[in-house]
Amino acid sequence: MITSIKIFFIVIHTFICSILALIFIAIDRTFTLYHYLAKYFPLGVLVISGVRVKISGLENIDRKAVYVFASNHSSQIDITALQWGVPNRMSMIFKKELARIPFFGWQLYLGPYVVVDRKDPQAAMKSLQRAKWIMDKKKISILVFPEGTRSKTGEVQSFKRGAFYLAAHSGYPIVPITINGTDKILPKGTFKLKRGTIYLHFDKPIPTDNIKSKPDEIALMEKVREIIISNQKEIN
Repeated sequence: MITSIKIFFIVIHTFICSILALIFIAIDRTFTLYHYLAKYFPLGVLVISGVRVKISGLENIDRKAVYVFASNHSSQIDITALQWGVPNRMSMIFKKELARIPFFGWQLYLGPYVVVDRKDPQAAMKSLQRAKWIMDKKKISILVFPEGTRSKTGEVQSFKRGAFYLAAHSGYPIVPITINGTDKILPKGTFKLKRGTIYLHFDKPIPTDNIKSKPDEIALMEKVREIIISNQKEIN
């Protein structure tokens, strides 16, 4: 019953913010207003849900810089926590199915986010090119989930190379983010939303201007994965 009430208010909050987002997109193509709203929206969801976010490692981040943020992923609420916790102007790569959701999906598609068709490799490559354009032209950081999907167990899965291809070819540093606790608050495959605390840790940015080949990208991928796993063990 309590979960149903929370979801009801989250839906109303999401609808109102989606309408505002569409208006802001129409009147402000710098996306400045949109990014202010992108902080208010997750705050509302977290408050309604009874969820706190504890953040560490912000001293490693230059709020005015552009990064590729790479995070582990085990729950739908990861995105909410990261929207709130990342201090930079930020975009995300999202699956094309979400764009079909009325109002919410429309503002994602029209906003500074990047849609990807995970079943079409050529389309996925175009999405990475679009992400690089957003970083270069709009000075907006990109958040990626290198696992590609949510972990069922909370353990970090194997990474896919796309995020590291983007980091290497854009030349922007990649920041490993470790998120913990979300699998207990909203487990994969359920809508049972529990109260609790989410822990976010920002590690030091890793330069990518020395990444010149596919083996270099794979080495970077493994390094980022090892950092996230190590930080996850420390948080636990």
